[in-house]
Amino acid sequence: MTTAKDIMHTGARWIPEHETLDRAAQLMRDLNVGALPVADANERLCGIVTDRDIVVRCVAMGHDPSRITCGEITQGTPRWIDSGADVGAVLEEMQSHQIRRLPVIEDKRLVGMISEADLAQHLSDEELKAFCASVYAAS
Repeated sequence: MTTAKDIMHTGARWIPEHETLDRAAQLMRDLNVGALPVADANERLCGIVTDRDIVVRCVAMGHDPSRITCGEITQGTPRWIDSGADVGAVLEEMQSHQIRRLPVIEDKRLVGMISEADLAQHLSDEELKAFCASVYAAS
């Protein structure tokens, strides 16, 4: 059985909820990623901030990214998957919530992220087609 841990991208990093969006953008640049899980003071997942969030929900609204924190910009309940979950559960979580990036958690700690690129490397053409149809069709 292929698990979330088998297909995830390792080396994912948290950004604390008190960090500003300009710092998040710098970290995204340095890590070459488009999203960062946001952690509370106990290093528990409390949200995800994306490059699009920074642009659309901060900069385009006339806010200063050096004054807005990651915790302020995140919204909703963050979705995640256990590292031992099978690929079917990964797909179900991402499809049912129409999300493109999924943090992978093991023993209450972030161990990786699963993105569309990771799925593309590990899914059959039919599975990938179904994923794209469900995530992008209603977007």
